[in-house]
Amino acid sequence: MPEVTLTGHIVVPPSDLDAVVAGLPSHIELTRNESGCIEFEVVRDADDPAIFHVSERFTSPEAFSFHQERVRSSPWGALTANVERHYKTTGIHA
Repeated sequence: MPEVTLTGHIVVPPSDLDAVVAGLPSHIELTRNESGCIEFEVVRDADDPAIFHVSERFTSPEAFSFHQERVRSSPWGALTANVERHYKTTGIHA
């Protein structure tokens, strides 16, 4: 089964920035503890504090789908409802 990778970035509206920064450590910890998570990194841009670079690797499309579903119904999903997402995903069909 192919690995699934996601790379890209999110742009956080100024009104949501403090809440997103506060919620990020928990989101990272929960994701890294998911079965099938190989790598999960979210790094704030050095030049633009509203941009966060995202890199994810999961063992399978099923593990990636589980992650996506978990996030949708999590506090992180609510915190990031207004962010712009700019992602490229490989290893899974849309």
